[in-house]
Amino acid sequence: MSGHSKFANIKHKKERNDAAKGKIFTVIGREIAVAVKEGGADPANNSRLRDVIAKAKANNMPNDTIDRGIKKAAGDANAVNYETITYEGYGPNGVAIIVDTLTDNKNRTAANVRNAFTKGGGNVGTPGCVSYMFDKKGQIIIDKEECEMDPDELMMLALDAGAEDFSEEEDSYEVITDPDEFSKVREGLEAAGIPMVEAEVTMIPQTWTELTDEDAVKKMNRILDLLDEDDDVQATYHNWDE
Repeated sequence: MSGHSKFANIKHKKERNDAAKGKIFTVIGREIAVAVKEGGADPANNSRLRDVIAKAKANNMPNDTIDRGIKKAAGDANAVNYETITYEGYGPNGVAIIVDTLTDNKNRTAANVRNAFTKGGGNVGTPGCVSYMFDKKGQIIIDKEECEMDPDELMMLALDAGAEDFSEEEDSYEVITDPDEFSKVREGLEAAGIPMVEAEVTMIPQTWTELTDEDAVKKMNRILDLLDEDDDVQATYHNWDE
């Protein structure tokens, strides 16, 4: 991933989301509901819920909001049933895009996602059309300014916890894990007091695509902005080299 500052992309994404904090809280609220439904309301016995809580805290969601979400999901027998649907497609110049959604209305979500691609000059493809170009991995980003631990010690801590890889970027450290080991590694770092900017299971591109045409850049941003505004969209992955 040399040359690609994931941390810079995260800061850019967070700045965009700061204007719509309600969106990210809605996304995490749905993830909490699904995690509670699948594994119960006790984080101690539900690793998926622990991971979502960590994500919520990384996005500055207040503790009382997290607790309310868990209690609501645990106590509401008539809670909305969300379905996970993943869309794959292409943006300008063949940029690969994967969109994870959590929805209670498949027709609405499909129409919105298709509309986002179309307005940005892209198109939705068939399942599997671009996912082979990505690796599913646990990814933990640590801001150098926030972390006082020596880099070598941090690397050994991460590897001992079960991480696959550790890399040092200009402004951050990146820890990569197998998806099945993600919770264990994240919890190991958390127990050691390591502050994490972002910690999630994500899709990491194997190769990157550049957009040199100004119109293509505008169209790609149009797709990402429309997906970002859709409450049904949980995450968007792409291989555009911003």
